[in-house]
Amino acid sequence: MPASWEVELSDDYERIPLRLPPDVTRVTASTRLSIEAEYRGWELTRVRLYTDGSRRVLLRRKKSRLNGQTADQPAL
Repeated sequence: MPASWEVELSDDYERIPLRLPPDVTRVTASTRLSIEAEYRGWELTRVRLYTDGSRRVLLRRKKSRLNGQTADQPAL
């Protein structure tokens, strides 16, 4: 995760950094992230596009009140 992204981290959210390779198109990435948002409650916080075409994405969602259970992780 880029250092500048760690500035705004709070304990109210769980966060998942993802790296999308250059061969993933913008439309495909958008579709996959929409599915994660719809069914698992993740929301897009940040996207950074690199010169090689790869993207770094930061997803977040409110922490679950169910302590001790593992949360669903994005399967991108």
